[in-house]
Amino acid sequence: MRAIAVIDGEHYAPVVRDALGSLPYEFAAVWLAGGTEKLKGGEEYGVPVATDLEAAIAEHEPELVVDLSDEPVLGPRERFRVASRVLALGLPYVGADFRLEPPELVPFPLPSLAVIGTGKRVGKTAVTGHLARLLSHDREVVVVAMGRGGPPEPEVAEVRPTLEGLLELSREGRHAASDYLETAALAGVVTIGCRRCGGGLAGATGDSNVLAGAALAAERSPDLVIFDGSGAAIPPVETGARVLVMGGRQQVEVATGYLNAFRILISDLVVVTGERSEELVRAVAEVKPGIPVVPVALRPRPAEPVAGRRVAYFSTAPAEAHETIARHLHDAHGADVVHVSGNLARRSALREEIRADAADAAEVYLVEIKAAAIDVVAEVALERGAEVVFADNELVPADGRNLDAELEALVEAKEPVAP
Repeated sequence: MRAIAVIDGEHYAPVVRDALGSLPYEFAAVWLAGGTEKLKGGEEYGVPVATDLEAAIAEHEPELVVDLSDEPVLGPRERFRVASRVLALGLPYVGADFRLEPPELVPFPLPSLAVIGTGKRVGKTAVTGHLARLLSHDREVVVVAMGRGGPPEPEVAEVRPTLEGLLELSREGRHAASDYLETAALAGVVTIGCRRCGGGLAGATGDSNVLAGAALAAERSPDLVIFDGSGAAIPPVETGARVLVMGGRQQVEVATGYLNAFRILISDLVVVTGERSEELVRAVAEVKPGIPVVPVALRPRPAEPVAGRRVAYFSTAPAEAHETIARHLHDAHGADVVHVSGNLARRSALREEIRADAADAAEVYLVEIKAAAIDVVAEVALERGAEVVFADNELVPADGRNLDAELEALVEAKEPVAP
């Protein structure tokens, strides 16, 4: 098997040369990652020494890259960065006690775009919904969404799900707040729901039915298919472009380090949601110079008017954002906000909280379609005679950036040119 080795100057050249000869690979070149302690000049490794890793891969076309380096040249942080570069070129990265594989992505025959994330609760579904609404103005758009609570066989939502329909699903024991239902209800486009289980370091899924969902989407021959990832898992489809969503509150080392650097490298646009972080923006640019980065705030947008009404809002937002949310709902939508909850994903805390006097005083339960939105919040609202209104998350770009223009330009650049 043809390979390139990653080496360093902390090993004597004869040691490296002997290792190259004993390992079961045909080494075409080595790339010196750094280190000078044991270099005397004029070292011979029996194969060419490359000065640029990507150039060496392009020239020698290896089947994998073998890491024969070690600390202090490649510590954990640096090694994951090199691994990300290799995986982004579609090659495995192998070391003494590990093997990292790029996710297997199946070709897709239609114009397509993937929305992927650097973790859970970063606002990925909000970005997918925004994209679907924006691009469906002059295109037929289908969304294929995968989630940890998706259906056993792909399901097509051709009309907006109603509260009654979601309650029926919940009472049948189904997950009635799956991402595909949220997108179908709030974006108003045909959405195909899929499931996945497990997620690898580079985003591969342990199991999924997304390829079956992709086939259903292709049968409809839309102008564009948007594949919505799940957490940090990547849809197993080779799309024309990718938008990466990261949370502004994520630790920079997590959002841009480990194999999230790989996610940055395979993406064409980064959307940073929530709290703006200049450090995070700079760290993204370090990984992939020149990639557009658009910071946005997430603001709740009721699907129906709530002006002048007593509102309890239920979400997955962190506690530090609750005051801002309440102020926005009052100032932008005229709501009399009596309660804000961020416990949709914590059922025991949610059940305790929802019985409190503040929530009981609400005449409208405004709720994100996530987690326990239907089986807990909607059911309690019905018991109390309160109205249930779904809430979307509006993307508000920071610094005057035009997110819509960036998204349109990205899609147009990847669309085939008509003959």
